[in-house]
Order: sequence, then structure tokens, then C-alpha cells
Amino acid sequence: MALRDYLVGEVTEDFADGRMSRREALRRLGFLGLGVTGASALLAACGGGDDDDGTSADTSPAGETSAPESATTSAAPDTTIAEPTTIPPDVPSTEAQMITFAGPNGELTGAYAAPSSPKAAVLVVHENRGLTPHFSDVVSRLANDGYAALAVDLLSEEGGTASMSDEGQAIGALGAAPMERLLGDLRAGIDELEQRVPGAKVGAIGFCFGGGMVWNLLDAGEPRLAAAAPFYGPAPAAPDFSGMQTAVLGVYAELDDRVNATREIAGAALASAGVPHELKTYEGADHAFFNDTGERYNEAAANAAYVDVLSWFSEHLDS
Repeated sequence: MALRDYLVGEVTEDFADGRMSRREALRRLGFLGLGVTGASALLAACGGGDDDDGTSADTSPAGETSAPESATTSAAPDTTIAEPTTIPPDVPSTEAQMITFAGPNGELTGAYAAPSSPKAAVLVVHENRGLTPHFSDVVSRLANDGYAALAVDLLSEEGGTASMSDEGQAIGALGAAPMERLLGDLRAGIDELEQRVPGAKVGAIGFCFGGGMVWNLLDAGEPRLAAAAPFYGPAPAAPDFSGMQTAVLGVYAELDDRVNATREIAGAALASAGVPHELKTYEGADHAFFNDTGERYNEAAANAAYVDVLSWFSEHLDS
């Protein structure tokens, strides 16, 4: 599944589930490059009609930065990220802090944390809304469990997630970014982890869009990953994992039909590659169940999946 198509699907799914108004869905689809006519037809196919107030669709250009509408009256999630600081590689901190490091197209930012004696290093890949505070929390959580962890802000080239006006703009920017650029930024994140934790094995974990990026990193033949745990991420249409040595734990949600449609493809490619792998589905859970700031958060499934990830990393990643 192409990641841009996946991002479009996330918007339409949120609209169909009543988590987003038609107007906001049209605005976000505009950020992803769909015109009003095409976007309207797509939403109509989901069973949607006019907005609740009976007004016609918002046809303002995608570049407008008005605050997103929501199906609820709750406040928009906080996306504030601290200003980058310089943390020398040999200084431990289990509280994530923003750092800067070299990327293929200029300076990158990311959230980094590490214990005093890391067992290994983990690259964290964020969701389609960018490097939100939730992923700084994931980085800190991994550091508290013994891993040096780094979440690269894949919107660094656009000025960083904190510079985005709202989630719609962040999603649109990620959807427009070339795959090779995104992969290059993730490879630079691995470079930085190798510099900060010399000799340690490196693993990767990603969520939603980030899970898809982990699958794409494996499909691109990244040789430095000893273990990976993509969470409910769409696999590429025809993945080829031959030649890689990465042990993969694929995490899926029982109710996530859209991503689950790519599970068989991923499993077959892993089996063909002959690498250790397990594809695990968590009962009663939906897409994005690990994110405790979202509406689909499932505490039981999230806790169980995290325990399984730590067990997988302990077996395949720890030095």
C-alpha cells in the first residue's frame, strides 16, 4: 500500500467513524492533494453527506491554516515540542530531549533519551501527525527500560512538527515527502544512534504511518536493524525482504481491517526471507490502540503489546 493512499484512507476512515466532520475531512484531503470534487466523491462513498449544520463543503484552499474542526468539542492535542538542545553522546538522560544532528538534506531534529548503560538502541518512527509529545514519551519509556531511543522528526525539512499549523498540515507534508527522503532521514537517525551507542545493536519501532515506514525501511534493504516492531503499519504492495537479517514482530489490531489487509503480504515476504518473525493480532483493539492520547487507545492491548515488544527486543536486540 502506498503511504499517501494510506494517509488518504486514514482521513476517510475517521470521517466514516464520526471522528471528523465532512468539512475537516475535505480540508485534510486537500492537504493531501485531492481536489474538492474528487474528495467529495470519496467521502460520499463512505456514506457521508453535508456537515451537521447543513452548510456546503468548505472549498477554501488547502493552504489555509484555520483551526481544524472536530466531531467533538475537546481541545486539539498539544503538539508543542521543546527547543533542541545539545546532548553529548556520552551523557545519559531517561527524559527525552530534543537534539539536532546531520541529515542527508541538512539538519534534523529528534527526541532522544538513554539510560547510563544502554542494552541496545531503538529508532522510533512517529505517526502521521509528526513528532508529537506522545512520541517523546515513547522514547523516555524505552530509555527507562534500558534502550537508547531516538525519534526523528520527519518534518524537519519543513521546519519541524512544531511549526505545523495543525494536524492536517502535518499529514499533508508527510504525504508529499518523497519516500527516498523519508528513508534517508531514518537512516541518518540510525547513524546518530550508532554514534551515541557505539557497538550496540539497533532496532526500530513505528506506529501507523511510522509502522509503514519501518516496513519500507526493511523493504529498502536496511542492513543495520537487528529487530523491528512495526505497529499496525501498511506493508508495501510487493515487499522483498530477501537478504535481511532483521527479526520482525508485526503488531496488528483485530478491528483494523484496512491495515490487516496487508498482513498476509507481509507475512509471506518474511517467510520467503527466512527471518525470525511473528505477526500478532490483539483482540478487541482498533487501529492506533497504543497511543494513549487518542480515541482508540486500548490500555490492555497497549500494555500487552509493549510487554511483547520488550520480550522480542530482549531476545533479538540486546547485546
